[in-house]
Amino acid sequence: MGTPASEETQELLVLSQGDVRRLLDLDELLEALSRAFSELSAGRTSVPPRVAARTSGGLLGVMPGYVPGVGLESKLVSVFPGNHDVGLPSHQALIALFDEETGRPLAVMDGTHITAVRTAAASALSVRLLARPESRVLAILGAGVQGQVHLEAVGRVGDFHEIRVASRNRDHAEALASTISYARAMTDFEQAVRGADVVCCCTDAAEPVIAHEWLRPGAHVTSVGANTSGPELDSGTVRGGRLFVESRVAFSPPPAGSAELAGLDPAAATELGELIAGEAPGRESDEQLTVYKSMGHAVEDAAAARLVYDRAVREGAGRRVPI
Repeated sequence: MGTPASEETQELLVLSQGDVRRLLDLDELLEALSRAFSELSAGRTSVPPRVAARTSGGLLGVMPGYVPGVGLESKLVSVFPGNHDVGLPSHQALIALFDEETGRPLAVMDGTHITAVRTAAASALSVRLLARPESRVLAILGAGVQGQVHLEAVGRVGDFHEIRVASRNRDHAEALASTISYARAMTDFEQAVRGADVVCCCTDAAEPVIAHEWLRPGAHVTSVGANTSGPELDSGTVRGGRLFVESRVAFSPPPAGSAELAGLDPAAATELGELIAGEAPGRESDEQLTVYKSMGHAVEDAAAARLVYDRAVREGAGRRVPI
């Protein structure tokens, strides 16, 4: 007599951060994010607003999401800003991937690297879609994890001849700038921003790190800071530019939404998926300021996790454990 299906031993693929780093291809991720954003804006995904449990030092967020044909996943991500003082990342995460037909658990993988890379890749996608083609000067504000991955990801989508790096810690700016021959550390944020064609804000600052008057006409700004205590962008930049978001859920109160967008009309923003699908215009003139405000979205995690899982299966990577 056979064992009932409900009692059969199942195997779960476990992928370490080292596995994920090797398996996640940035160029493939850019294309996967483009498809995922299109599905999101078309209403074919299922992604409830994220929720979080808070402690005195940070929070644990839950981000479930489903993209048809891509994946059913849930991410647990902790955000503890004080971790920088003890040598740990401020964002740490795990992602669980499930079969979308049966709900069977397929894999558990490191989500810390995925969170960093998919965030920067979405910014890079916005640069590819919205920055002026002749953009040559890139400014990276923040020299932590996001600054590092933005330098790699955004550098792939533009022909930048000058890269400026600024940080609240000059030593960090110098270290990051030293990784590319034509990058240089700047004295402060203002010096980095003035005259830049693309400005990537990659800090966890609780107050604005740029001012609208620093920006040159036609600049493209990306912002991934999500400090619930305050905005990374000043109101002049947010209100003075053409605004783009992953989803209009970004207009919700934190932790689902952005402090920069509080009180604004969601109709004022265009979703990247609408732009990709040709349902909304992008940049409308060389002088127009374009602003991409990211909050992170579960469709990004689903797209990245599927790429990692499929390649792991093809290559026999990771470790299988019975459950």
